[in-house]
Order: sequence, then C-alpha cells, then structure tokens
Amino acid sequence: MAYLPCVEIEPEQSANRSVIWLHGLGADGNDFAPIVPHLQAPEGAFVRYVFPHAPQIPVTINGGMRMPAWYDILSMSIERQVDSEQLRASAKAVGELIQRELERGVKAKHIVVAGFSQGGAVAYEAALTSPQRLGGLLALSTYLATHDSIKLSAENRQLPILIQHGSQDPVVPEALGKLAYNWLCDAGYAADYQSFAMQHQVCPEQIVAINQWLQHVFR
Repeated sequence: MAYLPCVEIEPEQSANRSVIWLHGLGADGNDFAPIVPHLQAPEGAFVRYVFPHAPQIPVTINGGMRMPAWYDILSMSIERQVDSEQLRASAKAVGELIQRELERGVKAKHIVVAGFSQGGAVAYEAALTSPQRLGGLLALSTYLATHDSIKLSAENRQLPILIQHGSQDPVVPEALGKLAYNWLCDAGYAADYQSFAMQHQVCPEQIVAINQWLQHVFR
C-alpha cells in the first residue's frame, strides 16, 4: 500500500504508543517535529511520532497556486467553504496510517490523532469516524469543517478530545474553535477547551498543556 510520505521520530525502545500529527496549509511534516523533544511520555510509554506530508494541490483562496494542502479551501468566509470530498480522502489516508500503526503493534487505544489548522479539520474527520477506539484527538487552531456531513463512529463516543485555540487568531478565528467545541458537547462528547493569548501559532504554555494531556492519555 502507498502511504502518505511521513517524517517519523522513533522512541528509544520499540514503540507502544503513536501520535499521527497533521500540519497546516502550506507547511509539511517537518513543521511540528521540533516540539517532540519537549514532550515526555509516562513511564512504560514509548511514543512514535508520525508527521505526514500533505500532497501538493491547487488552492483556490491562494489564486490556484499549488502547495501542500489536505483539501482545497474555496472561500475564507466564516463558513469556511471547503472541498469536503478532498478532506474525506485525506482522512481516509490518515486512517491508513492508523491501520499501519496497528500492524506495527501499537494498540488503537494508544494512538492519538492531532492536527493544526487545516490538518486539524482532517484530524476531526479521521478520529471521529474511525472504526477503531483511539486514544485521543488533539485539535489545534482549527474547525470542524464536516460537522454537517460527518458520520460519527460509535466506537469513539468516549474519545478524549483536547481543543486549543489562540484568542488573537486572525486566520482561523477562535469563534470557529468554540463552535467545534460546542458542537461536540451537544453531541455528547467530553471535550476540553483551552484558549491561549496567541495568534495562529503554537506557544510555550500550550506545549506544556499538550505534554500534560498526552501523559494522561498515554498512561
């Protein structure tokens, strides 16, 4: 099978936990790799970090320029018009990476799917529709683009979900992060929401919070 190309960071011992972490529009799998040294796994947990590269596709909001993107964005309106078919195809490709982790010996309950911005929208779709009971979902500065069409998985109704957003985000307004949080709460998910005084980025305080959350879900 042809998987998405990835940057992979292996633990010192054979991996028994995995994080599949999706970058944002125009970036690549190297974008979040520098965070890994700041994340400490709990005793007995050996974490493989998988950072996939999105394919190069034309992006409408950028004048049709080809760039790394998980799906086309048709409009930057608050509704965020996106190519849902492409988004679901990207989520399917993430599902194949999840399956590969299972084949490598990592249990589904020890796999976390994470994503930033556009990658977070794909992470929502991939994790919430996964037929496997996953370990967690980390949604960073993102939005639930497929809220009106997503087919929720019964297996992940108890999925630990952490949503983080910047209060000064000019690219993906925090209102969209809160909309996703409220939608999930209304749907019965026990999601947690954290806001940070930052723009469309990641800050040191947030990395500390991510580390604490991962330590909890990887116990």
